[in-house]
Parts: sequence; structure tokens; C-alpha cells
Amino acid sequence: QVQLDGGGLVQAGGSLRLSCAASGSIFRSSAMGWYRQAPGKQRDLVAVVTSVGTTNYADSVKGRFTVSRDNAKNTVYLQMNSLKPEDTAVYYCCMTDTRGIRYWGQGTQVTVSS
Repeated sequence: QVQLDGGGLVQAGGSLRLSCAASGSIFRSSAMGWYRQAPGKQRDLVAVVTSVGTTNYADSVKGRFTVSRDNAKNTVYLQMNSLKPEDTAVYYCCMTDTRGIRYWGQGTQVTVSS
């Protein structure tokens, strides 16, 4: 139900955009979150956008990443600018419905070279 696109290899200081498309009618009422997991580390929340458009970011990405959603396309985006090597991780998209049930995308690798 949640399909992620984007990712890849980029040099430090570069930009990437991830997109996540969700099927079904629950997208509009769901919160959409971006998470990442580096090797040997736990999966952490990077950014979230609620159903009404409120956004929240991890301190480590504030001012560099932007999360947005397009309800007409059932899609959420993560624009990542000024990327750093420490942003290297597998990135996941997660849709959380009004019951708190989570739907995870498959994950995509983002690698930032120094």
C-alpha cells in the first residue's frame, strides 16, 4: 500500500528527493512519516506531516529537509538538501492511519559521499 521512490548516491552538499505513494482512501486522514536507519543503529523519525499539514522534524535535519504532501496524488515527499555523510541510511516511509495502524514502505538507500 505504500510505495517509495527515489534515493541513491549523492555527494555531500547535494540534494535528493524521495517520494512515497500510498494507495487507498485513508491517505488523506493519515499522518505520513519519514524514518531512517543507519547500519547498526535504530530506526529514527526524520520528519512527519500530519493529515492537516503540520510538520515536525528531527533536530539533525531541521533547515535542510522539507516534508510535504499532495493529497490529490496520495503522495508525500521528502526534499533533502545540503546532505551530509551522516545522512547515509536506509530511508522508510510510513503511513499511520487514524487507528494508529502503521503501513511501511520497502525502504530505499541514500548514500552521501564525502
